[in-house]
Amino acid sequence: MLLVSTAQAAPTVYGKAFVTANYVNASFERETMDDSSISINEDNSSVEIASKSSRIGFKGSEAMTANTDVIYQLEYGIKVDDSGSSNIGFKSRDTYLGLKNKDLGEFRFGRNYSVVDYIDNVTVNEGYWDNVGASSLSKNTLANALTLADGYRVNNSIVWKAPKYNELPLELALQYGADEDFISDDNSRDSGYGASLLFNPGNGFTAGVAYQSDLATKNPSSTNTGGDMIRGTATVDLSNYVAYPVKVGALYQQADFDDTNETEKGLILSAEMGLSNLARPASIYAQYNKTDNLRGINENNSDQIVVGGKYSFRKNIIAHAYVGNNTADLKNDLLIAGQDDGDKDILVRARGDASVFVVGAGLEYIF
Repeated sequence: MLLVSTAQAAPTVYGKAFVTANYVNASFERETMDDSSISINEDNSSVEIASKSSRIGFKGSEAMTANTDVIYQLEYGIKVDDSGSSNIGFKSRDTYLGLKNKDLGEFRFGRNYSVVDYIDNVTVNEGYWDNVGASSLSKNTLANALTLADGYRVNNSIVWKAPKYNELPLELALQYGADEDFISDDNSRDSGYGASLLFNPGNGFTAGVAYQSDLATKNPSSTNTGGDMIRGTATVDLSNYVAYPVKVGALYQQADFDDTNETEKGLILSAEMGLSNLARPASIYAQYNKTDNLRGINENNSDQIVVGGKYSFRKNIIAHAYVGNNTADLKNDLLIAGQDDGDKDILVRARGDASVFVVGAGLEYIF
């Protein structure tokens, strides 16, 4: 009998539960169009209990050779308040298996967030208003809060994170998203790629630039249509330079969609200030989002302003409160998801003015 003893590193279990209560007042005034017989006029309000970005995950690493570790992460979104769409309790988030080498960097194979998000340390909105990427109306309500496009997650993708070189304050990441369809020789594949570079010298200032092509740009029916996106960001922690505990940030991006003709242009400006006169750590924040040519449709524009605050009872127990308003002026046709009498999804063409006002609060528990 031969007994073999192997040491395995136990995975780290982590996650968070984030539940909010929101008063939502939404309206959508549709102009009559000859090519649509569906009536779209909403002006309603509701109190909703919602789970916001709640998740559970398992991650870890184990030495494979002297210089190389196997790394893994299995992360799933959960709904604290219900079972989610289609009665699915868990939805895959960033899930990958990979390798980390001291000289060659880190490789992740699986379902990875687009690398354009690697440079977004500008967004400070929480809860209901953590909504970057909601760039089309949906079947649930025709008065969604509309904002600029986001990177989304990419199935069947590879991410390479470069190792540090001579301690330069640069973070480089490259990504490839594979099109796994079997196609004929005379057709081209829709595989995508992306790259991001973040400059972070550790003095309170950061600057980043990122680009992606045909990775995860979505349309209202949640299918990939392809397109290009370029994003630039910058943040400054003013407390490193003056006697004000304020961090400000700016994000600007342009997105070109393959199925529409115009370039979507998005801007985010944010500021967060720490409060030192309270018993526990706390902060207040404000964020402004502006988007022109939503989803690449000419003169469909939106503006969003949100103010809020956070109070930490403990480092992992955080109370949130916020109020915000989003208005969208939809002058031209906007493809939106509707439903017929048989609850079958259909695409509806509409134009008009949408408005969403929300005031809410939430509790976040991180473990």
